Amino acid sequence: MSSYNIMIRKPEKSDAIQIYDLVKESKVLDLNSEYLYLLQSTHFSSTCAVALHEDKVIGFVSGYLKPDENNSLFIWQVAVDGKYRGNDIAGRLIMNIIKRDFLDVEKIYTTVSPSNISSIKVFEKVAKGLNTKMTSSTFFEKNDFKNSHEDETLYEIGPFKIKEEK
Repeated sequence: MSSYNIMIRKPEKSDAIQIYDLVKESKVLDLNSEYLYLLQSTHFSSTCAVALHEDKVIGFVSGYLKPDENNSLFIWQVAVDGKYRGNDIAGRLIMNIIKRDFLDVEKIYTTVSPSNISSIKVFEKVAKGLNTKMTSSTFFEKNDFKNSHEDETLYEIGPFKIKEEK
């Protein structure tokens, strides 16, 4: 599968419906409204990324800079089409975001349910690639949610430096 020509870029408004469908098809991620994916593809595009194969969205990472820590990126959702998994698309999407010139990210935060082993492995690989540590702690417990939901473990990756000294 690594022979696929995959393009990674910021999402655009026209990607929002495909992003919504990708997240819905994952059956693992919490599905948000179409409106939210429109906002992520416009207002938050600088901290999100899509992977495309032949104009089809096959991967998506949403994130935002933490309001109280401008050098910290919170990764909210990571989705990759099942047909394309195993090609490090999720890791490449995350690296695409943190390497953007106008960002000065030194830490990554994310929450992952304990049963989502594949996502945990993605973030372990990102930490290893950045030559830094990854720590974890319980962030949201299942009783914090109204409906059935697993605990959410908070992972912190960093600190790290992406930009080269000038």
